Amino acid sequence: MKTHKEAVFYSLLSTPKTEISNTFNFFFFFFFFFFFDISVCLYLHVAVEQPPTITSHTPSPVIVLPIDDDITMRCEARGNPPPVYRWTRDGEEFIPPYIPTKNTDHSNGNFVLYSRHRATLQGKYRCYASNKLGTAMTEEIELMIPRVPRFPKEVIGPVVVDVGQPVILKCNPPEGVAPREIYWMSIGLQHIEQDERVSMGNDGNLYFSNALETDSRQDYCCYASFATIRTIVQKTPMTVIVKSCRLLIMSIAAIDPPMRIPNLLVPPGVQTEVVLIKGKELELECIAEGFPTPKVEWIKMGEHLPARTKIKNYGKLLTISKIEKKDYGKYMCRAENTAGATVHYFDVIVEEPPKWRTEPPQGQLVVVGSDISIKCSVLGIPPPDITWKRNGEILKDEPSNRILVLDDTVLLHNARPEDTGVYQCEVSNTHGSLLANVNIMVMTMGPLMLTRDKQEYAVVQGGDIIMNCSVFSSPPPEISWAKDETPGTIEGERFSVHRNGSLQIISAEKEDSGEYECSAINTEGKSAVTAVLEVKGISVPRAAHCFSRVSPSDYTLVSLIKIRYLVGVGMLQIMNVNQSDQGVYTCIAKTSLDQTNASATLTVLDIPDAPVEVEMSEQKGRSVRLSWTPGSDHNSTVTEFIVEFEENQWEPGRWKELQKVPGNQATAELALHGHLSYQFRVYAVNAIGPGPPSEPTERFRTLPTGPDRNPENIKIQGHLPHQMEISWEPLLPIEHNGPGLEYKVSYRRLGLGEVWKEHLVRRHLLVVKNTPTFVPYEVKVQSKNGDGWGPEPKIVTGYSGEDVPTAAPRNVAVEVINTTVLRVSWTPVPLETVRGHLEGYNVHWLRTQSLLYPSKGPGERRSLSFPGNRSHGIVPGLKPYSEYNFTVNVFNKKGNGPHSDLVSFHTPEGVPEQVPILTASNAQTDSISLVWGPPLEAHGILIGYLLQYQLVNETTKEVGDSQEMNITGPDTTHWQIEGLEEGSLYRFHLSACTRVGCGPPLAQEGNTLAQARECIKLGYSISTQGWLIGTMCAVALLTLIALIACFVRKNKGGKYAVKEKEDLHPDVESQGMNDDTFCEYSDSDEKPLKGNSLCSLNGDDMGGDSVSRDSLVDYADGEGEFDEDGSFIGEYSARKHRGSVAEPTGPVTT
Repeated sequence: MKTHKEAVFYSLLSTPKTEISNTFNFFFFFFFFFFFDISVCLYLHVAVEQPPTITSHTPSPVIVLPIDDDITMRCEARGNPPPVYRWTRDGEEFIPPYIPTKNTDHSNGNFVLYSRHRATLQGKYRCYASNKLGTAMTEEIELMIPRVPRFPKEVIGPVVVDVGQPVILKCNPPEGVAPREIYWMSIGLQHIEQDERVSMGNDGNLYFSNALETDSRQDYCCYASFATIRTIVQKTPMTVIVKSCRLLIMSIAAIDPPMRIPNLLVPPGVQTEVVLIKGKELELECIAEGFPTPKVEWIKMGEHLPARTKIKNYGKLLTISKIEKKDYGKYMCRAENTAGATVHYFDVIVEEPPKWRTEPPQGQLVVVGSDISIKCSVLGIPPPDITWKRNGEILKDEPSNRILVLDDTVLLHNARPEDTGVYQCEVSNTHGSLLANVNIMVMTMGPLMLTRDKQEYAVVQGGDIIMNCSVFSSPPPEISWAKDETPGTIEGERFSVHRNGSLQIISAEKEDSGEYECSAINTEGKSAVTAVLEVKGISVPRAAHCFSRVSPSDYTLVSLIKIRYLVGVGMLQIMNVNQSDQGVYTCIAKTSLDQTNASATLTVLDIPDAPVEVEMSEQKGRSVRLSWTPGSDHNSTVTEFIVEFEENQWEPGRWKELQKVPGNQATAELALHGHLSYQFRVYAVNAIGPGPPSEPTERFRTLPTGPDRNPENIKIQGHLPHQMEISWEPLLPIEHNGPGLEYKVSYRRLGLGEVWKEHLVRRHLLVVKNTPTFVPYEVKVQSKNGDGWGPEPKIVTGYSGEDVPTAAPRNVAVEVINTTVLRVSWTPVPLETVRGHLEGYNVHWLRTQSLLYPSKGPGERRSLSFPGNRSHGIVPGLKPYSEYNFTVNVFNKKGNGPHSDLVSFHTPEGVPEQVPILTASNAQTDSISLVWGPPLEAHGILIGYLLQYQLVNETTKEVGDSQEMNITGPDTTHWQIEGLEEGSLYRFHLSACTRVGCGPPLAQEGNTLAQARECIKLGYSISTQGWLIGTMCAVALLTLIALIACFVRKNKGGKYAVKEKEDLHPDVESQGMNDDTFCEYSDSDEKPLKGNSLCSLNGDDMGGDSVSRDSLVDYADGEGEFDEDGSFIGEYSARKHRGSVAEPTGPVTT
């Protein structure tokens, strides 16, 4: 008995996923052992049998270095009996050369590899741990013994090339322990200088795009460094001789080599397929030769390069760290020099090694007769292959279909003790593998009584009683009851034995009292337990009293027993009402002389009870009739019944809705899938909610048949030009209707009347290779299993893989709409050259130069996409009076086609931009000087300026009639306006003009001076204010100090050309100044920088929003500069492409 208890208790503690038969009560079982003698735990490890489980092993790969000592190959496992170990190498039995003496008790499978044995022991190892219950195994452990790296001894002849020709110095470094670093140095250990012309590739070779005479030397050495083993090896030095091309004309003179169109040294060909594992670093390399040295640029076809992209090795190496699925696609490198260009395409494919979809399959502990499902859910690209083994041997289907191997699932029906073992799920694709050892334990043990012996029961005469008999055993036991050790005494309709072994007695009688024995027996043994029953006579229950107030002192209160019932003054309150509260409540009020009572009926609405007597009838191959008896509706009419099913092959233990039945019916005709073991249950729904489900029916197994339907949502697409990928939504597992589900995929080219090509596949994907690029196909997919075919499938059409277009648009023409907008037209490409779904056309343009400033470099390349098949597009945002280059290309989902021939076009002249600055200065009584800067963009040939000015009433802000004048000098940036009214405010508008017209004006305001006497009068009035006079004196003193400081700094910094020019040409404006004018200050050095005159009497120089507040500092725009004393040199010196700001060249009269 103790051994059985130990086994069951251990299985609960150590088994990850335990399946326990519904025939015994799990919770009773758990609490029984919780209080069981704790000493049982002391010898669990001795008495409990357990299959082997690998606990530790040497991870793969094992790289043995020359500097390493002896290597121990570890393999440890637990199990009872203790496991016995064996090893294989490369699939063959392997006897280890030495096992440590400390492990002679065979507690593990470790062995030692001495250094003298290493050379012959390289290979792939696997450890097996076995006992009588099964065999567990490890993944393959690859033992790698790299040799000491060295270059071969060889004689390398000199490399002789002409100047300008490419050179490749091959390193061919030896393999060795990573990491490996390659260097190119001289004999004197000086690094070979690398740049855009000379660089080392990923393969370690040294590439010269074109050779120069300076490249000639005799000591090009390739060094390979292996840091792990602290080793550096050197290749035999190589000699390069570059022959010069010289022309004898009077004297020997060197000439440049001829120009050469770029050609790729690495990689070869036009296109390369790169397959990379997700998470690794992508490296794409393009090394080109040519003269002049080509420059390399990188693009990703159809989209931008990822943000993680880095360009290295002088533009020749593109890297993307931690590659992701979205990074797949076509990349292009373009090598270009002045002689031409070449390109190379990379098809980047991102794949993944196998990984568990959620977690590895877990071990199971089951009883005899159970159904077992082991599922191995994995992900990976390409889809991994799954191999099933049992105890290290290949697992195959049994002819009786009791054991089925279905790709990622193994099904064992009606488990037997011999099914106990270790099942291996081994998953692999081209990038890696996974292994899971799954312990399956089919338990066998004699009956173990979980009900306490001599359990006492009591029942009132006429009542019903249930006496428990809980048993655990495998296989399930047969249970029988006897009274007073007399067989056959428990008979009649009043006695019934439930499925869980309990005995129920209905309407108990006095003679039913006594001892009852419950016996349980199976193939492993027998056990019994005794129950004692006492039937008591009928007792009269005590009435529950409430109270009713009659007088303040004359009442009796009797409290009810139940806590949920609260008795108040003349009130009974029930908390948390449930069905047991339904009934008639009577309140009795009494005094010492009399009593009275009143009754109330309580009706409780609740969810319906579970249906009972759920039975199956009319069982056919794939249908059954289900009937049931509804439970109590608890005062709320049942609206519907829900029939649920559970099948134990694909999703055991999961209940799903099968059919809804109206609430006034209690039967249902159920149509089922084939080759499944069903059980059913029913629950009712009323206005309160759904009720609990009924007890499940017995299992009903349907017959296998062919599939009822074919796959849906068939997709035809191609990720590569010469492939077609056909995929579909597979049938649900329960729709297989039988074992061996497959799909017949038929395809042929559309409209050619070809014979259907057919493939039988188990997965829901078929990749057809070597297909023509983008041609229509007809496809149909039909399901099939071992019992027949599905219905005739529908035909769908699609296209094979796309490739980039091959033709460029022709007859590209440009039509002017205005100075900044053009209409570009072209002849569309033939549709057969698109080689895919035509997405649209791209128009690319580049402003090569401004016609006004030809020396200015080209602008930014821009492009605009026009979706659909069209022949023209509108291009906005161009610059007037410029030269543009246009090209057009077609694009599809795969990428862009070739560009059309280059079309050059000149945009017409336009009006200039607004002048950037306009200042009014050097005001006199009847004149004002204006200084401005030319427009930043003239948009044509500047012919002069249009000046307009108006008199402004400073009080009402009304403006007078506008006067205008044309300033014909395009280089003029200074003008003096005379004949103005004294002491008045004027508003000036200045526009730059080309032959097309004038641009937007810039406004500025300025005041003329009043007469000097007014200044003197004003000064007299001010002089009477003492505080103001003091302030003015302080300001004058500070101004004088500032002037002296500026003068000293200017003399100390030297004399500039600007100052010399001013000395030679005195400022005529300063000569016209009135020396008697109050607070006027003039300095020829600073005059061009002044805004309004400092002598403005009212100081009001603020205009409206349109008045410019700019300064010459803002106008500098990076071309002007300030000298050491703050002067704006750019104002005096000639500005590039913009004329100059100098004294007016025209007349100064208005």
